[in-house]
Amino acid sequence: MRTGMVIVCVVALHVAVHAGDWPSWRGPNRDDLSTETGLLKSWPEGGPKKLWDTREAGLGYSGFAIVGNRLYTMGSDGKEQSSSDFLICLDIETGKKIWQLKVGQYLENGWGGGPRSTPTVSADGAHVVAIGAQGDVVCAKTADGSEVWRTAMKQTNQDDPKNLGGSVPSWGYCESALIDGDRVLFTPGGSLGTVACFNLQTGEKIWQSDEMQELAHYSSIIVVNHFGRKQYIQLTASKLFGLDENGKLQWQADFPGRVAVIPTPIYRDGSVYVTAGYGAGCMLVKVSADNQVQEVYKNNEMKNHHGGVVLVGEHLYGHSDSVGIICQKFDTGEQVWTDKKRDGSKGAVAFADGMLYCLAEGSGECFLVEAVPGGYSERGRFTLAPQTEQRNPQGRVWTHPVICNGRLYLRDQEIICCYDIKQQ
Repeated sequence: MRTGMVIVCVVALHVAVHAGDWPSWRGPNRDDLSTETGLLKSWPEGGPKKLWDTREAGLGYSGFAIVGNRLYTMGSDGKEQSSSDFLICLDIETGKKIWQLKVGQYLENGWGGGPRSTPTVSADGAHVVAIGAQGDVVCAKTADGSEVWRTAMKQTNQDDPKNLGGSVPSWGYCESALIDGDRVLFTPGGSLGTVACFNLQTGEKIWQSDEMQELAHYSSIIVVNHFGRKQYIQLTASKLFGLDENGKLQWQADFPGRVAVIPTPIYRDGSVYVTAGYGAGCMLVKVSADNQVQEVYKNNEMKNHHGGVVLVGEHLYGHSDSVGIICQKFDTGEQVWTDKKRDGSKGAVAFADGMLYCLAEGSGECFLVEAVPGGYSERGRFTLAPQTEQRNPQGRVWTHPVICNGRLYLRDQEIICCYDIKQQ
């Protein structure tokens, strides 16, 4: 990958986010629920038709933000200490690179280096924000990839007014920035405040949540309407908490996270669900209108590592460590069914048009499952191909599948594949 900015001719226009676009991590509502309809209900042998594949994504596990005819992701240009993380823009019709922008220095770790964060596109489509593994935060213009502003989450000189006081987590900063109107939120962690809020246009800090001083882990912030008032909810290794729009702590609950807390919280009508792997299990809390917290349940039915969980109707679907893909009641935490007879199902889960799109992290198999509480019903399976030769031996196919505008996007390191999943 070249370190120069741009590769093909760019028209200096941007496209506002519309219904059906996928502008950030886990989609517009950060829940991995696509509103797509008219999709295939079963797949032929060999899977749906592939439209293209590209090797221009760089190394890493970053997901996709898709707005208009552009796909935004991240990748590094190598595995050496001198390598860099890049924000990358591709054409969704061809997979060809439109532009790239250096974000920060590459971070190596035992499970494979490269960025894990997904870029976030603003509602007007004019800006995109990306987070590098070392904690560099960059805002760029979507039209041409030119840099608007940048900051760094990692601890700098304590006398520096721009110091956010963060420390890089073991596997790097992995969260995806939240854009809420003209604000950008992310999680430096540390004694200066767990969450920071910046002005999207200028890059000036608005606030940092000094009442909460937890270290950053790997989950991403969600924004919710909590009984008529905006709240930002985040999860760390030991705390689940809500902040108001001024960064003031509204409530908190203990969560027994262990080695790595990764999945994004799920909110519905005052209830907040979280889960993590390494035996941490899952928890549901009820937060009242006046921010009183009641634990509804805490159990080990769902122990989701990092493939994510989706809430469809009254049921949760996701992979539980050492069990398999399960269906779980949201309000009680009871397990409804599991596919534990099927090996190798650990991985990511997304939802669209009544179906679960599951991607096995070990084999790269993608399989289609009905999202119904009546039992596990698979409707097709194929193996992602080609697969990378550059993956760390300990690494996996960790990028979450994305369904957008009748297409399925999958990634294995530098390779992105695009499939047509529309009904004909």
